[in-house]
Amino acid sequence: MNDPRRYEAWSKHHTEFGETALIPAATVVVLRDGDAGLEVLMLRKNSKIVFGGMWVFPGGRVDSEDEIIDDKGDLDELATASKAAVRESAEEADISIDPNSLVWFSHWVPPPIVPKRFSTFFFATKVLEGERGNVVIDHGEITDHAWMQPSVALQRRDDAEIELAPPTWMTLTLLSSFSSVQDALDDLDKMDPIFYRTHMAKNNEGTVAMWEGDAGYEANDPDISGARHRLTMLDNKYFFEQTSD
Repeated sequence: MNDPRRYEAWSKHHTEFGETALIPAATVVVLRDGDAGLEVLMLRKNSKIVFGGMWVFPGGRVDSEDEIIDDKGDLDELATASKAAVRESAEEADISIDPNSLVWFSHWVPPPIVPKRFSTFFFATKVLEGERGNVVIDHGEITDHAWMQPSVALQRRDDAEIELAPPTWMTLTLLSSFSSVQDALDDLDKMDPIFYRTHMAKNNEGTVAMWEGDAGYEANDPDISGARHRLTMLDNKYFFEQTSD
């Protein structure tokens, strides 16, 4: 549980080991207002599949049935990802969501050498009335579920109760600043989507995920001094830094 060593293989530089192909995917962060504030639907993946054992948001790869072609005959990537997010929420949690309510707020690409490299649109939405307590999982691909306050999920990770991948941790950290679903959706809708094209490396502090704007990003060297845009992962703590020169 919470072992950063699962990411160490990803720290090899792509100029030496090459890049794996991107797989289009979509994730939806389903939100509701709980008694103590904003809550998010979390699902636990089966330990035998990709992201095994981790707690994640509903989502998965884009299927051919999700594809939407625009008036020019080109693939509409955002509309296609939205359709996939709706489908995945139904398949993984038996939750219906309004496709018109989806707010696209980030996009994630893993390190170049990850075997299954999902290029993932992240959406947020409010759970529909009547769906708040109706989560149903298959106990196959998904083995557990819970509505969690973002701050509680982050603390449970630090307490080694659950494991979170970097995109999930970063998303929960972002959501932890909001007290209500409407506040969160309003703010996410106003901001430009954040693009995370991850480079992973290791130094004496731990395993480090870096993104554009970090001084060590291009060289894949976390020890280069300068601006920081990174997540350092230790067994019992994650440290996010975002600074500028």
